[in-house]
Amino acid sequence: MRHRLLHCSFAALTVLAATASLKAAPAETRLADLKAKQIYLVEAKTGTVLLAENENQAFAPASLAKLMTMDLVFEAIRRGEISGTTSYRVSENAWRTGGAPSGTTTMFAALKSEVPMDDLIRGVIVQNANDACIIIAEGMAGSEAEFAARMTARARDLGMMRSSFGNATGLPEQPSTTTAHDLVLLAKHLHQKFPEYYPLYAQPDYTWNKIFQRNKNPLLSLGIGIDGLGAGFAEGQGFAAVSSVERNGTRLFLAMAGLASDKERQEESRRVLEWALSSFETRTVFETGATIGEAAVYGGTRSHVNLLAGETVDVYVPSRNGERLSGRIVYQWPLRAPVTKGQAVGSLQIFEGDRQLKVVPLHAADDIAAGSLFSKATDAVLELMLFWL
Repeated sequence: MRHRLLHCSFAALTVLAATASLKAAPAETRLADLKAKQIYLVEAKTGTVLLAENENQAFAPASLAKLMTMDLVFEAIRRGEISGTTSYRVSENAWRTGGAPSGTTTMFAALKSEVPMDDLIRGVIVQNANDACIIIAEGMAGSEAEFAARMTARARDLGMMRSSFGNATGLPEQPSTTTAHDLVLLAKHLHQKFPEYYPLYAQPDYTWNKIFQRNKNPLLSLGIGIDGLGAGFAEGQGFAAVSSVERNGTRLFLAMAGLASDKERQEESRRVLEWALSSFETRTVFETGATIGEAAVYGGTRSHVNLLAGETVDVYVPSRNGERLSGRIVYQWPLRAPVTKGQAVGSLQIFEGDRQLKVVPLHAADDIAAGSLFSKATDAVLELMLFWL
């Protein structure tokens, strides 16, 4: 048993944490009485996490699944597999399940007609149209089930490890799951990778086949600059939304779920985003090229290597009354020589009090060659001594 306890102590040592004060972060960092059961709020430029409550807790995305449907479409267009003029036929399944007979949000595509992709895209984004989603899924993949499998695979590619999709619409017949964290990841991806399509999320209305419909996203009308992305409702789980806003060069991405009503969803979106926009500012904690710390090297011509971030390290912090920032360097101890300049070594975790704001990858500043047999033996003795501490 003694050996196991010592082994656990060594396992803790293999993740070496060097904590250092970074800079004072003078504003109120907590927002009281959050209404959402799941929430995740991130500032885009710095990657700073402003709010995180149950952000990895699963819930049904409902119509927010359509964000992933659109990602597959945008990516296929970018790759040249389809174009805006590609047309798909309206099957009876698409018409009955998501069209006029369904009683759900629809673009009213006529049975057995053909609809160009440009119109289908706007049908999904502006009109929240279920028929458009099914038409796309069947046209691109042959069946909605196959398309949903592609959605889940794509989610994994994007790092959305807790999301899976049963269909292209988010309708409850085939269950889908996601998290607030994953939805923010997807929202950031859509904004960054597809700037030519992102403005459609703020398009106020769309007329197709002589049918006029306003944008179904209720958050666009709040008047605070929200320009996307969508809203959803799942029976028994409440109201959800993914929103983004930009003001004075600051862009925020917010995902919330588990809200009691559409009114609460709108009021809480306004309150959270206004708080984040008015109470914080961007600060630089490390300039480009600054040495952030060092890591021990085993069996090399030098015993330590300096660690650098690839770019300036900024955080989005309270503008007054905040807690002091701290940083923790984390890497697998010890590094084994040889070490190559630019090699990924570990990470810098930045905290405000006990709240983690962001994680920054760290890289070796120099090359360190493998050392002599004597240096390796010396390092081995040191490692053995630390093991028995």
